[in-house]
Amino acid sequence: MIDFLDRNVFRPHPELLIFIAVALGFLFGKLRYKAIALGAVTGCLVAGLLLGAQFKVTIDGTVKNLFFTMFLFALGYKVGPQFFRGLKKDGLPQVVNAVIVCVTGLLVSWGFAVMLGYGPGLSAGLLGGALTQSAVIGVAQDAIGNLPGLSADQMKNEENLVAIGYAVTYPLGTILCAMLLAGVLPKLYKKDLAAESAQLAKELDAPGDDPDLTEGYYEVVLRAYRVDRPDLVGRTIDDFENQQGTLGHRIYLTRVRRDGKILDHTQSTVLREGDTVAVSALRGSLVDFDARTHIGAETDDVELLGYQTETLHVVASEKAQLGKTVADLRREPFMVGVYIDKIYRSGAEFPYRLSTTLERGDTVILTGPKRLVDPAGKALGKPVPTSFATDMLWVGLGIFLGGCIGIPALTVSGVPISLSTSGGALIMGLVFGWIRGKYPTYGNVPPGAQWFMDTFGLCAFVAVVGINAGPSFTSGLSTAGWGLLVWGAVATLLPLIVGFLYGHYVQKIRFPILMGVLAGGQTTTAAIGAINEQSKSQVPTLGYTIPYAVGNVLLTIWGAVIVILNH
Repeated sequence: MIDFLDRNVFRPHPELLIFIAVALGFLFGKLRYKAIALGAVTGCLVAGLLLGAQFKVTIDGTVKNLFFTMFLFALGYKVGPQFFRGLKKDGLPQVVNAVIVCVTGLLVSWGFAVMLGYGPGLSAGLLGGALTQSAVIGVAQDAIGNLPGLSADQMKNEENLVAIGYAVTYPLGTILCAMLLAGVLPKLYKKDLAAESAQLAKELDAPGDDPDLTEGYYEVVLRAYRVDRPDLVGRTIDDFENQQGTLGHRIYLTRVRRDGKILDHTQSTVLREGDTVAVSALRGSLVDFDARTHIGAETDDVELLGYQTETLHVVASEKAQLGKTVADLRREPFMVGVYIDKIYRSGAEFPYRLSTTLERGDTVILTGPKRLVDPAGKALGKPVPTSFATDMLWVGLGIFLGGCIGIPALTVSGVPISLSTSGGALIMGLVFGWIRGKYPTYGNVPPGAQWFMDTFGLCAFVAVVGINAGPSFTSGLSTAGWGLLVWGAVATLLPLIVGFLYGHYVQKIRFPILMGVLAGGQTTTAAIGAINEQSKSQVPTLGYTIPYAVGNVLLTIWGAVIVILNH
């Protein structure tokens, strides 16, 4: 059966081998221990190596480069707003720590590679796996392809060694990073991550005020009550809502029925006995308020409660609102009756508090009555209606321009140095992502399309790399030796320890945030998952996003740098 497949399917149709490798890779990637999973990328590489060793099919390099270039543009596009935001004053401490982690990782990996006599291929594989940055594989292979003095066979061998070195060191690197940050360091310093995160969460909020993060988990409820209590009769809607606001309640009267007719809504409407009012509130606020006592009996009024509600995605861009905290925004007139459901930053959900400041490019999810949500969205920035259409003009132009700026090369000691087309795509992705954050009317790339280019692009790329490297995996592993595993583990831990010492003793970053900073600097998604699980909180993620953006850019570039250093 295998011979049949080998002869009649995979050789003339290698694209089928790519897709079965990706399918098996995602299956392998689901293997999990607590918060640590093998991951789809490593799973696809392992599947590619196994299938490549069995069927010995070579995939054309153009296919590999297509997937990798698409991935790097999507990566830059996703982290672009956060990367440039990190260059501002308030983000610089986290940027500095991330740079220290990345530079230390490069120096340690290079030092070990020189000590062990590794060539450019194994050196890059050691760096990529130990620092858990998959993009190193493609950038390093591109750089190896430009090295002078290598025969075609030598070049292919070195390119294969990148994947082999990565496959050996990455799984342990991921596990060690998660264990060190979520377990070892907190225990060593006698820090309870859960207690520290809870305390920090309280400090981040205004004293005596309920955090929107907690309130956001309650359903926004709509109720109708008949006004028959003297507390409300004769008062304006505005007066009532302001009073509840001073008491910490978010309760709004959104519609009024009088004498059988629904009135035009104004904040100056004076309530009368016998009116029926529609109340929009957070469930917790309404329970605390006890509407039956202060308004009157609850009633069912389908027409009154049947107005349209809306969930609107808004990209923050209005200069007047940028830099304001969530608490400040809640006091704005345009936010009356409107709730912040979620905030996304750099493409990931951001665990916001009342003290969280609104940054350019943030995506804010607003909910509430349509007539109130639409004006609030325009006041915050650019409302972005849900759209599944990708602006391929934006994507195609970005990748093309990136490739063009990546082609020119300087020659140093006979070695051509350039960004390469893939490196150029990363840089242009950063720029286009930043432009999209600043001017959200341009370049719509919905989350599904971003996932396809980012996750599938990288997984398909590493599957091809694995398939091509499969036939030489055994011999390459014997060349590297199992010492690669040991030195890879050390290369994982040393940069984290250096970053921790600097962040803890010099920068004095709070412990949960620092753990997030270190996980971001080494771009280890599994580690931030383990830290959050141990913390029983999303607070450490506050330190993750900016270092993650910086780490992705620097560690990707290091793939070419270490090849040049070890040539």
